[in-house]
Amino acid sequence: MRAGSPEPLRRFLDARLGDRQPVAVEPMRGGGSCEVFAVTRGAERWVLRRAPQHANATSAHDVLREFRILDAIKDEPVLIARPVLACADPEVFGSPFYLMERIAGVPVRSRIPGAWAARPDTHGLALEQLVDALAAIHAVDWRGCGLEDLSRSGAEGERRTERWLAQLDGYGGRELPEARQVAAWLDADQPPDQPAALCHGDYKLDNLLFAPQAPPRLLAVVDWEMAAVGDPLVDLAWALIFHPGPEGTLRLGVTGEPGFAVDRLPDRAALVKRYTEASGRDTAALGWYEVFARWKLAVVLEGSYAKFLRGHSDKPVHEYFGRQADLLLRDAATLIDRGDPL
Repeated sequence: MRAGSPEPLRRFLDARLGDRQPVAVEPMRGGGSCEVFAVTRGAERWVLRRAPQHANATSAHDVLREFRILDAIKDEPVLIARPVLACADPEVFGSPFYLMERIAGVPVRSRIPGAWAARPDTHGLALEQLVDALAAIHAVDWRGCGLEDLSRSGAEGERRTERWLAQLDGYGGRELPEARQVAAWLDADQPPDQPAALCHGDYKLDNLLFAPQAPPRLLAVVDWEMAAVGDPLVDLAWALIFHPGPEGTLRLGVTGEPGFAVDRLPDRAALVKRYTEASGRDTAALGWYEVFARWKLAVVLEGSYAKFLRGHSDKPVHEYFGRQADLLLRDAATLIDRGDPL
Protein backbone atom coordinates (compact mmCIF):
# COMPACT_ATOMS: atom_id res chain seq x y z
CA MET A 1 0.00 0.00 0.00
CA ARG A 2 1.74 3.15 -1.23
CA ALA A 3 0.82 6.65 -0.22
CA GLY A 4 2.53 8.31 -3.15
CA SER A 5 3.65 11.91 -3.07
CA PRO A 6 1.68 14.03 -0.59
CA GLU A 7 2.18 17.17 -2.71
CA PRO A 8 -1.04 16.91 -4.80
CA LEU A 9 -2.93 16.17 -1.58
CA ARG A 10 -1.38 19.19 0.09
CA ARG A 11 -2.45 21.43 -2.77
CA PHE A 12 -5.96 19.99 -2.70
CA LEU A 13 -6.29 20.59 1.05
CA ASP A 14 -4.80 24.07 0.87
CA ALA A 15 -7.34 25.03 -1.79
CA ARG A 16 -10.30 23.79 0.24
CA LEU A 17 -9.27 24.45 3.81
CA GLY A 18 -7.22 27.60 3.40
CA ASP A 19 -3.65 28.37 4.50
CA ARG A 20 -0.57 26.55 3.32
CA GLN A 21 0.31 23.68 5.63
CA PRO A 22 2.79 20.81 5.37
CA VAL A 23 1.17 17.40 4.96
CA ALA A 24 2.54 14.05 6.14
CA VAL A 25 0.98 10.71 5.19
CA GLU A 26 1.63 7.27 6.73
CA PRO A 27 -0.08 3.95 5.92
CA MET A 28 -2.24 2.41 8.66
CA ARG A 29 -3.45 -1.15 9.26
CA GLY A 30 -7.08 -2.15 8.84
CA GLY A 31 -9.78 -0.51 6.78
CA GLY A 32 -11.47 -3.56 5.27
CA SER A 33 -11.53 -3.28 1.47
CA CYS A 34 -10.27 0.33 1.62
CA GLU A 35 -6.73 1.55 2.13
CA VAL A 36 -6.22 3.66 5.23
CA PHE A 37 -3.66 6.37 5.94
CA ALA A 38 -2.85 8.68 8.83
CA VAL A 39 -2.72 12.28 7.59
CA THR A 40 -1.16 15.12 9.52
CA ARG A 41 -1.64 18.70 8.35
CA GLY A 42 -0.27 21.26 10.75
CA ALA A 43 -2.07 20.63 14.02
CA GLU A 44 -4.81 18.54 12.36
CA ARG A 45 -4.84 14.75 12.66
CA TRP A 46 -7.05 12.81 10.25
CA VAL A 47 -7.60 9.37 8.76
CA LEU A 48 -7.81 9.04 4.98
CA ARG A 49 -9.84 6.14 3.52
CA ARG A 50 -9.00 5.48 -0.11
CA ALA A 51 -10.49 3.12 -2.66
CA PRO A 52 -7.86 0.57 -3.73
CA GLN A 53 -5.74 1.84 -6.59
CA HIS A 54 -6.92 0.39 -9.92
CA ALA A 55 -10.34 -0.08 -8.29
CA ASN A 56 -13.30 -0.62 -10.57
CA ALA A 57 -16.03 1.98 -10.77
CA THR A 58 -18.11 0.26 -8.07
CA SER A 59 -15.24 0.14 -5.58
CA ALA A 60 -14.39 3.76 -6.26
CA HIS A 61 -18.02 4.69 -5.75
CA ASP A 62 -18.21 2.86 -2.41
CA VAL A 63 -15.73 5.12 -0.63
CA LEU A 64 -17.58 8.25 -1.77
CA ARG A 65 -20.89 6.66 -0.84
CA GLU A 66 -19.50 5.93 2.63
CA PHE A 67 -18.51 9.58 3.02
CA ARG A 68 -21.97 10.67 1.96
CA ILE A 69 -23.60 8.45 4.61
CA LEU A 70 -21.31 9.71 7.37
CA ASP A 71 -21.84 13.29 6.28
CA ALA A 72 -25.61 12.77 6.35
CA ILE A 73 -25.63 11.40 9.92
CA LYS A 74 -22.86 13.52 11.45
CA ASP A 75 -25.36 15.56 13.48
CA GLU A 76 -27.32 12.50 14.66
CA PRO A 77 -26.72 11.03 18.15
CA VAL A 78 -24.51 8.24 16.80
CA LEU A 79 -20.84 7.58 17.53
CA ILE A 80 -18.80 8.06 14.36
CA ALA A 81 -15.52 9.57 13.25
CA ARG A 82 -16.74 12.88 11.85
CA PRO A 83 -16.15 13.26 8.09
CA VAL A 84 -14.11 16.22 6.84
CA LEU A 85 -14.19 16.17 3.01
CA ALA A 86 -14.12 13.84 0.03
CA CYS A 87 -12.35 13.82 -3.31
CA ALA A 88 -13.40 11.94 -6.47
CA ASP A 89 -10.31 12.92 -8.50
CA PRO A 90 -7.80 10.02 -8.63
CA GLU A 91 -5.02 12.44 -9.58
CA VAL A 92 -4.97 13.86 -6.05
CA PHE A 93 -4.12 10.66 -4.15
CA GLY A 94 -4.22 7.74 -6.56
CA SER A 95 -7.95 6.98 -6.27
CA PRO A 96 -11.08 8.56 -4.72
CA PHE A 97 -10.86 9.10 -0.96
CA TYR A 98 -12.30 10.90 2.00
CA LEU A 99 -10.91 12.34 5.22
CA MET A 100 -12.36 11.90 8.68
CA GLU A 101 -11.26 12.78 12.19
CA ARG A 102 -8.71 10.49 13.80
CA ILE A 103 -10.11 8.74 16.87
CA ALA A 104 -7.66 7.77 19.61
CA GLY A 105 -9.27 4.36 19.99
CA VAL A 106 -8.52 0.71 19.38
CA PRO A 107 -10.59 -2.16 17.89
CA VAL A 108 -11.14 -5.46 19.68
CA ARG A 109 -10.01 -8.32 17.46
CA SER A 110 -8.15 -11.34 18.82
CA ARG A 111 -7.39 -9.61 22.12
CA ILE A 112 -8.64 -6.83 24.34
CA PRO A 113 -6.68 -3.65 25.17
CA GLY A 114 -4.08 -4.52 27.78
CA ALA A 115 -5.42 -2.04 30.33
CA TRP A 116 -8.77 -3.84 30.39
CA ALA A 117 -7.22 -7.02 31.78
CA ALA A 118 -7.01 -5.57 35.30
CA ARG A 119 -10.76 -4.83 35.33
CA PRO A 120 -12.52 -8.07 34.32
CA ASP A 121 -15.64 -6.90 36.15
CA THR A 122 -16.09 -4.17 33.50
CA HIS A 123 -15.65 -6.27 30.34
CA GLY A 124 -19.38 -6.62 29.85
CA LEU A 125 -19.64 -2.87 29.28
CA ALA A 126 -18.06 -3.33 25.85
CA LEU A 127 -20.95 -5.55 24.69
CA GLU A 128 -23.59 -3.38 26.34
CA GLN A 129 -22.21 -0.32 24.54
CA LEU A 130 -22.10 -2.28 21.27
CA VAL A 131 -25.84 -2.92 21.63
CA ASP A 132 -26.66 0.65 22.70
CA ALA A 133 -24.76 2.10 19.75
CA LEU A 134 -26.58 -0.24 17.36
CA ALA A 135 -29.97 0.83 18.72
CA ALA A 136 -28.94 4.47 18.19
CA ILE A 137 -27.97 3.76 14.57
CA HIS A 138 -31.31 2.07 13.95
CA ALA A 139 -33.12 5.10 15.40
CA VAL A 140 -31.62 7.50 12.83
CA ASP A 141 -34.23 9.33 10.75
CA TRP A 142 -32.79 8.17 7.43
CA ARG A 143 -35.49 9.88 5.43
CA GLY A 144 -34.84 13.17 7.18
CA CYS A 145 -31.12 12.72 6.50
CA GLY A 146 -31.75 12.39 2.76
CA LEU A 147 -30.79 8.71 2.54
CA GLU A 148 -34.03 7.42 0.99
CA ASP A 149 -32.17 6.05 -2.04
CA LEU A 150 -30.26 3.61 0.17
CA SER A 151 -33.41 1.58 0.79
CA ARG A 152 -33.29 -2.03 -0.40
CA SER A 153 -37.07 -2.19 -0.88
CA GLY A 154 -37.60 -3.24 2.72
CA ALA A 155 -36.79 -6.58 4.30
CA GLU A 156 -37.58 -8.53 1.14
CA GLY A 157 -34.56 -7.17 -0.72
CA GLU A 158 -32.19 -7.91 2.16
CA ARG A 159 -33.53 -11.39 2.89
CA ARG A 160 -33.86 -12.76 -0.66
CA THR A 161 -32.03 -16.09 -0.62
CA GLU A 162 -32.02 -16.46 -4.41
CA ARG A 163 -29.82 -13.38 -4.63
CA TRP A 164 -27.19 -14.91 -2.35
CA LEU A 165 -27.45 -18.37 -3.92
CA ALA A 166 -26.84 -16.81 -7.34
CA GLN A 167 -23.76 -15.15 -5.89
CA LEU A 168 -22.60 -18.50 -4.46
CA ASP A 169 -23.09 -20.20 -7.83
CA GLY A 170 -21.13 -17.42 -9.51
CA TYR A 171 -18.02 -18.27 -7.50
CA GLY A 172 -17.54 -21.51 -9.42
CA GLY A 173 -16.17 -23.13 -6.27
CA ARG A 174 -17.28 -25.97 -4.01
CA GLU A 175 -20.67 -27.61 -3.89
CA LEU A 176 -22.27 -26.65 -0.57
CA PRO A 177 -25.49 -28.67 -0.23
CA GLU A 178 -25.88 -27.48 3.36
CA ALA A 179 -26.14 -23.89 2.10
CA ARG A 180 -29.12 -24.87 -0.06
CA GLN A 181 -30.75 -26.80 2.76
CA VAL A 182 -30.52 -23.80 5.07
CA ALA A 183 -31.82 -21.53 2.29
CA ALA A 184 -34.88 -23.74 1.88
CA TRP A 185 -35.64 -23.42 5.60
CA LEU A 186 -35.17 -19.64 5.47
CA ASP A 187 -37.59 -19.34 2.55
CA ALA A 188 -40.22 -21.53 4.23
CA ASP A 189 -40.14 -19.68 7.55
CA GLN A 190 -39.83 -15.99 6.63
CA PRO A 191 -40.79 -13.67 9.51
CA PRO A 192 -42.88 -10.52 9.00
CA ASP A 193 -41.10 -7.45 7.65
CA GLN A 194 -39.41 -5.14 10.13
CA PRO A 195 -39.77 -1.37 9.79
CA ALA A 196 -36.72 -0.32 7.77
CA ALA A 197 -33.76 1.37 9.45
CA LEU A 198 -30.31 2.64 8.65
CA CYS A 199 -28.14 -0.47 8.98
CA HIS A 200 -24.36 -0.65 9.33
CA GLY A 201 -24.06 -3.85 7.31
CA ASP A 202 -20.98 -5.30 9.04
CA TYR A 203 -21.65 -4.61 12.68
CA LYS A 204 -19.24 -6.37 15.07
CA LEU A 205 -16.70 -5.69 17.78
CA ASP A 206 -13.76 -5.11 15.48
CA ASN A 207 -15.62 -2.37 13.63
CA LEU A 208 -15.86 -0.38 16.85
CA LEU A 209 -13.15 1.78 18.39
CA PHE A 210 -12.82 1.82 22.17
CA ALA A 211 -10.73 3.97 24.48
CA PRO A 212 -7.68 1.87 25.42
CA GLN A 213 -8.07 2.63 29.12
CA ALA A 214 -10.32 0.69 31.51
CA PRO A 215 -13.25 0.56 31.86
CA PRO A 216 -14.37 0.00 28.23
CA ARG A 217 -15.70 3.15 26.60
CA LEU A 218 -16.97 3.14 23.01
CA LEU A 219 -15.69 6.05 20.93
CA ALA A 220 -16.83 5.39 17.36
CA VAL A 221 -18.39 2.92 14.93
CA VAL A 222 -16.23 2.66 11.79
CA ASP A 223 -16.18 0.93 8.36
CA TRP A 224 -19.55 2.04 6.98
CA GLU A 225 -18.97 0.91 3.40
CA MET A 226 -21.73 -1.75 3.60
CA ALA A 227 -24.30 0.58 5.18
CA ALA A 228 -27.80 0.68 3.69
CA VAL A 229 -31.43 1.10 4.64
CA GLY A 230 -32.81 -2.34 5.37
CA ASP A 231 -33.80 -4.82 8.05
CA PRO A 232 -32.22 -3.84 11.39
CA LEU A 233 -32.42 -7.31 12.93
CA VAL A 234 -29.85 -8.53 10.40
CA ASP A 235 -27.37 -6.11 12.02
CA LEU A 236 -28.17 -7.44 15.50
CA ALA A 237 -27.94 -11.09 14.49
CA TRP A 238 -24.67 -10.39 12.62
CA ALA A 239 -23.13 -8.88 15.75
CA LEU A 240 -24.17 -11.90 17.84
CA ILE A 241 -22.18 -14.22 15.56
CA PHE A 242 -19.06 -12.62 17.03
CA HIS A 243 -20.09 -12.81 20.70
CA PRO A 244 -16.78 -13.44 22.53
CA GLY A 245 -18.36 -16.08 24.78
CA PRO A 246 -19.39 -19.65 24.00
CA GLU A 247 -22.63 -18.50 22.30
CA GLY A 248 -20.77 -16.93 19.38
CA THR A 249 -19.83 -18.82 16.22
CA LEU A 250 -16.76 -16.75 15.32
CA ARG A 251 -15.58 -15.80 18.78
CA LEU A 252 -13.25 -12.83 19.24
CA GLY A 253 -11.13 -11.95 22.21
CA VAL A 254 -10.73 -15.45 23.70
CA THR A 255 -7.79 -16.87 21.72
CA GLY A 256 -5.20 -14.22 22.54
CA GLU A 257 -3.90 -12.67 25.70
CA PRO A 258 -5.29 -10.67 27.31
CA GLY A 259 -8.81 -11.88 26.57
CA PHE A 260 -12.32 -11.19 27.78
CA ALA A 261 -13.39 -12.56 31.14
CA VAL A 262 -16.03 -14.70 29.45
CA ASP A 263 -17.92 -15.46 32.65
CA ARG A 264 -18.39 -11.71 33.25
CA LEU A 265 -20.03 -11.01 29.88
CA PRO A 266 -23.77 -10.53 29.31
CA ASP A 267 -25.12 -13.54 27.45
CA ARG A 268 -27.03 -13.50 24.19
CA ALA A 269 -30.44 -13.27 25.85
CA ALA A 270 -29.37 -10.29 27.98
CA LEU A 271 -28.02 -8.44 24.94
CA VAL A 272 -31.17 -9.10 22.93
CA LYS A 273 -33.30 -7.86 25.84
CA ARG A 274 -31.18 -4.71 26.08
CA TYR A 275 -31.55 -4.04 22.36
CA THR A 276 -35.30 -4.69 22.47
CA GLU A 277 -35.77 -2.21 25.30
CA ALA A 278 -33.50 0.43 23.75
CA SER A 279 -34.95 0.18 20.24
CA GLY A 280 -38.59 -0.66 20.97
CA ARG A 281 -38.44 -3.27 18.17
CA ASP A 282 -40.01 -6.70 18.08
CA THR A 283 -37.21 -9.28 18.36
CA ALA A 284 -39.45 -12.35 18.76
CA ALA A 285 -38.28 -13.77 15.41
CA LEU A 286 -34.57 -13.20 16.05
CA GLY A 287 -33.88 -16.94 15.85
CA TRP A 288 -34.63 -16.78 12.10
CA TYR A 289 -32.25 -13.85 11.71
CA GLU A 290 -29.45 -15.65 13.52
CA VAL A 291 -29.73 -18.51 11.03
CA PHE A 292 -29.88 -16.05 8.13
CA ALA A 293 -26.88 -14.01 9.32
CA ARG A 294 -24.68 -17.11 9.66
CA TRP A 295 -25.82 -18.39 6.27
CA LYS A 296 -25.22 -15.04 4.56
CA LEU A 297 -21.76 -14.61 6.12
CA ALA A 298 -20.86 -18.15 5.02
CA VAL A 299 -21.79 -17.24 1.43
CA VAL A 300 -19.72 -14.05 1.61
CA LEU A 301 -16.65 -15.84 3.03
CA GLU A 302 -16.96 -18.64 0.48
CA GLY A 303 -16.34 -16.04 -2.23
CA SER A 304 -12.85 -15.34 -0.87
CA TYR A 305 -12.18 -19.05 -0.38
CA ALA A 306 -13.18 -19.77 -3.98
CA LYS A 307 -10.75 -17.08 -5.10
CA PHE A 308 -8.02 -18.83 -3.08
CA LEU A 309 -8.88 -22.20 -4.64
CA ARG A 310 -8.62 -20.70 -8.14
CA GLY A 311 -5.17 -19.37 -7.31
CA HIS A 312 -6.33 -15.76 -7.54
CA SER A 313 -5.44 -15.02 -3.92
CA ASP A 314 -2.42 -16.01 -1.85
CA LYS A 315 -3.75 -14.54 1.41
CA PRO A 316 -3.68 -17.21 4.16
CA VAL A 317 -6.85 -15.74 5.67
CA HIS A 318 -8.76 -16.56 2.48
CA GLU A 319 -7.88 -20.24 2.88
CA TYR A 320 -9.10 -20.01 6.50
CA PHE A 321 -12.39 -18.50 5.32
CA GLY A 322 -13.35 -21.87 3.84
CA ARG A 323 -13.27 -23.48 7.30
CA GLN A 324 -15.17 -20.53 8.73
CA ALA A 325 -17.88 -20.89 6.08
CA ASP A 326 -18.25 -24.57 6.96
CA LEU A 327 -18.49 -23.72 10.66
CA LEU A 328 -21.14 -21.07 10.05
CA LEU A 329 -23.28 -23.41 7.95
CA ARG A 330 -23.04 -26.15 10.58
CA ASP A 331 -24.00 -23.68 13.30
CA ALA A 332 -26.95 -22.42 11.23
CA ALA A 333 -28.17 -26.01 10.77
CA THR A 334 -27.81 -26.62 14.51
CA LEU A 335 -29.91 -23.56 15.30
CA ILE A 336 -32.61 -24.85 12.95
CA ASP A 337 -32.57 -28.31 14.52
CA ARG A 338 -32.94 -27.09 18.07
CA GLY A 339 -35.33 -24.21 17.34
CA ASP A 340 -35.06 -20.60 18.49
CA PRO A 341 -32.66 -20.65 21.48
CA LEU A 342 -34.40 -17.73 23.19
